[in-house]
Amino acid sequence: MTDASISSSSHTADRIRARISKEAQPAKGEFRKNKRNWSGWWFVGPFMLVFTLVFIAPLLYAIYLSLFRESLIGGNAFVGFGNYMLALKDPKFWDATLRVSIFLLIQVPIMLFLAMFAALALDSARLRWVPFYRLSIFLPYAVPGVVAVMIWGYMYGSQFGMVADLNNFLGIELPSPLASNLIMVSIGNIVTWEFVGYNMLIFFSALKAVPQELYEAAEIDGAGTFRTIWSIKLPQIRGAILIATLFSIIGSFQLFNEPSIMQSIAPNAITSYFTPNMYAFNLSFAGSQFNYAAAIAIISGVITMVVAYAAQIVGNRK
Repeated sequence: MTDASISSSSHTADRIRARISKEAQPAKGEFRKNKRNWSGWWFVGPFMLVFTLVFIAPLLYAIYLSLFRESLIGGNAFVGFGNYMLALKDPKFWDATLRVSIFLLIQVPIMLFLAMFAALALDSARLRWVPFYRLSIFLPYAVPGVVAVMIWGYMYGSQFGMVADLNNFLGIELPSPLASNLIMVSIGNIVTWEFVGYNMLIFFSALKAVPQELYEAAEIDGAGTFRTIWSIKLPQIRGAILIATLFSIIGSFQLFNEPSIMQSIAPNAITSYFTPNMYAFNLSFAGSQFNYAAAIAIISGVITMVVAYAAQIVGNRK
């Protein structure tokens, strides 16, 4: 091959590479057009607007309120973190926080265990009428919280309802579920009755997503029922267990409806600061201490977030 042929081939290859590189790069007009394409915001925009209005704006306003204090002389004055420092020294707030923490440590494991047991029973393929049982267990969650508390409140009454009827029928005096030493157990029973079906549905849905090949392999290896549950089912649904645990932790710190409604029938057992949410609510609407109530609510939210995040870290490591 002559030098002229080699030079011609080299120039041809260079022209081809330059042409490919030019075609690969977008034109200036096309680049600008793609850069200014905002069509995605037509889909995200409505959600961001609603999220800002119902979450970000109230949160910022609550933080703003917590930085002020209403006084008889001078009106609304800026106090910075004064409300937060006062809340951290408030024995009523810490008493309410300790109460919901104990409620969390006792009620949540019991509720999740019952929900897991129900989900495993429904998934075992040994029960008939599975849709009926699934709907029956889930049905209490569909009952409004106010109605559920009223139902159980009437049953708890020692002067009326089921407890009173049992006392009259048996001729004995049963311990009142509305007494101060049993009120947390009574509230825990209501919350468990309400949310076992909800958590059961989470676990049951996760169990239905477990690959059948794992069950076939376990059967070939001779694994029994409990071994299959421990080695296959529970590890495969640990994500669902973590989600249900996080929801339950958040729900425990947000406890409000049950004690608030039952306060009218058990005023001696349920105080105005029974839970942090009740304390903030009563400070705000009964005591007109909006600024201090905002600080209480924010501190309670931060505690909830920290506990939930710690549970998430532990669950992900396990």
